[in-house]
Amino acid sequence: MHDVPGQRPFDKMTLIGACVRLGITVDAARLAAEVDALPQELWGTTGGRVGVQRSAEALFLRGYAPAEGDRPIQDRPTLGRLPYTRSIIEEQVPAAPLRCLLARLPGGASIAPHVDRGAYFAQTVRLHIAVSSHDRAFMHCAGECYVMRPGEVWALNNSVVHGVWNADASRARTHLIVDFLPSPALCALLAAGERTLGRRRSDVEAHFAALLAGQPAGRA
Repeated sequence: MHDVPGQRPFDKMTLIGACVRLGITVDAARLAAEVDALPQELWGTTGGRVGVQRSAEALFLRGYAPAEGDRPIQDRPTLGRLPYTRSIIEEQVPAAPLRCLLARLPGGASIAPHVDRGAYFAQTVRLHIAVSSHDRAFMHCAGECYVMRPGEVWALNNSVVHGVWNADASRARTHLIVDFLPSPALCALLAAGERTLGRRRSDVEAHFAALLAGQPAGRA
């Protein structure tokens, strides 16, 4: 996968650790209402994502899936329907946005543990913002579980092993996922964020162990 011109890789374990909750929030109800108003026909595909990511529907708002090749990172038409979402990625986070997508994981589904490999991922900071979620949606990263609730903004270290389990069979989990360049202001937010919110969970570990016993670990 192509890299970001002029941007060097950085040590994500030092900058982020596993997952960090940033000291900024978004209007969860407004974001969810805006996303829920999208025409249903826009959904229904993986958005070009392959491998372990095929468990989730995806809708790209900026750029394209890596599997679609070295294509320009620019606004996609759907972003024009989402003014509040645009304000989040362009105004509330103090950094330049790159790829941006909505990812919806159905109830009971998992994204197997994997590492996002390639120069692009080593050069960018990935933020997750829950659009709709619940307390049984687990982000598992570097051996610990995190529950990302609507309205919160999280940084994920996608250069270490991570996976997702939506353990509630009746409810989907939708995240806004955005990659940013690591500006000084964003790095300051990361340094000030909450890093100790992860917990070990034997049930989640057992779930992923069983999942991996039936298939090899994937990569994004």
